[in-house]
Amino acid sequence: MRLRLIYLILVMSIGGQSAAANELSSCTITSSYDIYLSGIHTGKMKRVEAWQGKKASIVSNSKASILGIGTAYSQSAEVSWSDLDHEWITDKFHQKVSGFRSRDMKVTFTDGGHQSDVDIDGKESTYISKDIPLRDVDTLSIQIRQNLLQGKQAFRLNRQASDGIEPYQYQVHQKQIKTFEKWGELEVIPVEQTGAEDVTFLFAPELEYQLVEARYHGFILRGLLTLADYKSTCKN
Repeated sequence: MRLRLIYLILVMSIGGQSAAANELSSCTITSSYDIYLSGIHTGKMKRVEAWQGKKASIVSNSKASILGIGTAYSQSAEVSWSDLDHEWITDKFHQKVSGFRSRDMKVTFTDGGHQSDVDIDGKESTYISKDIPLRDVDTLSIQIRQNLLQGKQAFRLNRQASDGIEPYQYQVHQKQIKTFEKWGELEVIPVEQTGAEDVTFLFAPELEYQLVEARYHGFILRGLLTLADYKSTCKN
């Protein structure tokens, strides 16, 4: 059972401006999520995105209990728009995890995101992805949103994980209507992720394509992330 895959969806959320954002504009998106494992509320997550045109600083913090182990997660990431590739790429990120799978991870990206230099608790490694860029979990989520805005129905993305490169495939499904206790009736876009782990994401165009639900399809434990609060001064 790869519990770290469950923890991935605990820090996965969508936000950010579109590629057409004015380079001088600035805005902030603040999102809060409730975390559930096998139907039991186990923690909360908060994410703040500070946008300055085509760049962003993203800070995520969460606390959860995984199999009775208290776990705290924090990450700061620097994201920018590539005019060459017309994609969001990660410049660098710093991640700290205490409790379950504790680590201090620092990563810098070069060559348009195709190379990463990783430092985990002082142990250094380098990874290269020839075909598509490597991203952290925050930039990964922003690029998913960008692909939805562009109307893509299927695509691939790579994430820089703590122990290597994790490839994902995505399939966008037809819009549907779903009722949420917090938000009422919303039109949502389901996006199915397969590869290193299977997750279904629901995005709400009415909330600037914000992630409103992420569901991890585990064999033993089932992870669920639901949007609890959302504030934005950004516009698509």
